[in-house]
Amino acid sequence: MSLTVLVPENDVVPPPADEPRTPQWTPPLDAGGLRSVLERIKDWKPLDVDAVYDDLDTTIGNQPPPVATTDALIDRLRGHLKQLSDIAVADGRYPPTAEMVQLVERGCPLRDERTPADYQRAVGLARRLAFVTSDLIEARYIKGQVEC
Repeated sequence: MSLTVLVPENDVVPPPADEPRTPQWTPPLDAGGLRSVLERIKDWKPLDVDAVYDDLDTTIGNQPPPVATTDALIDRLRGHLKQLSDIAVADGRYPPTAEMVQLVERGCPLRDERTPADYQRAVGLARRLAFVTSDLIEARYIKGQVEC
């Protein structure tokens, strides 16, 4: 039977003399590190799968994308591809497969490629971006790696 002592809330009870001392807790990040984390959280945008599929449909659907929206579409596809590439390689619970790594490597030069002024070439770039994005979604989500 143990003896329980009631201690008022504000009293500090020192540990017994024979008990080893635990080191004092130190925060894992300093103020600059916390500020950096906060900024990254503020800038974070969740993956909008519906928007990705809408852009894929616009790009590789039955009709070519409208001339007026091609530049914006290419920028959005680049963003989708970058975000999916980051997701594919960043999740330690589900390491990327060889196929995912290959798709990420194939997508890197496309993300950096300048948007051509010629409409047909711009549509070609958009479609290449869309196909790599689509393949990466399929490799990551549809084949059972992660639930959507």
